[in-house]
Amino acid sequence: MTQLPVFEFLRRYQVNDTKPGRREMLLVNGREIPVAVVRSRRARRYVLRLRADGLARLTIPRSGSARGAWEFAQRQEAWLERQLQHFAARPVRPKEWQAGTEILFRGERVRIELTGNAVQLRDEIIPLTDAAGDLRPLIERHLRKLAAKELPARTFEFAALHQLSVRRVTVRAQRSRWGSCSFKNVISLNWRLIQTPPFVRDYIILHELMHLRQMNHSARFWKEVEGVCPEYKTAKLWLKENPGLLDH
Repeated sequence: MTQLPVFEFLRRYQVNDTKPGRREMLLVNGREIPVAVVRSRRARRYVLRLRADGLARLTIPRSGSARGAWEFAQRQEAWLERQLQHFAARPVRPKEWQAGTEILFRGERVRIELTGNAVQLRDEIIPLTDAAGDLRPLIERHLRKLAAKELPARTFEFAALHQLSVRRVTVRAQRSRWGSCSFKNVISLNWRLIQTPPFVRDYIILHELMHLRQMNHSARFWKEVEGVCPEYKTAKLWLKENPGLLDH
């Protein structure tokens, strides 16, 4: 498969086509990179992101065009090559979790331990019926339950503190974002925030809450964020230095 020229991309990707799952291909140093094309009402510019699994996400802002998006993506070949090299150099995280595997929990590397008929993560005890096989599904179900309990409570706590009205908080398993805020005052958070340090979790929650004041990422928005979360740059740096959580 060869890289699509702009005119062919435009023919196959109509401006009003927002069907999920659409894939095109970018050619980077002889390697085909699948690209998921999406539109976003909130995006202010074209955005191209590459996941650790090799899938790129190309976002078209409301004011953008399919032609502009594909031309933008084709100009990112050098950046994509650097990202591919970065991912290749990163240590591979184990897909299966066994006793002794270290995982992130509340921002710390925690070793999975077996104690009797249970899995232990620091002070968390998870009942175990079968010690054989991959422990990951069991542990992730437990972490998601923790997140579903803790994240909404923390969000409503901050909302009350800053006199903001939140209609609902959902906890989901997004693959490309840590959170979102809708025009209907619904906050959606990624359950994997339970694996980040508390100050990172709080930054993401406050970030989404500040969208209730500024539904954009303008300079005004970031001033709102800084006003309620002065250490937000440190949290952003932690996320940058600890990539890959969303790629699992």
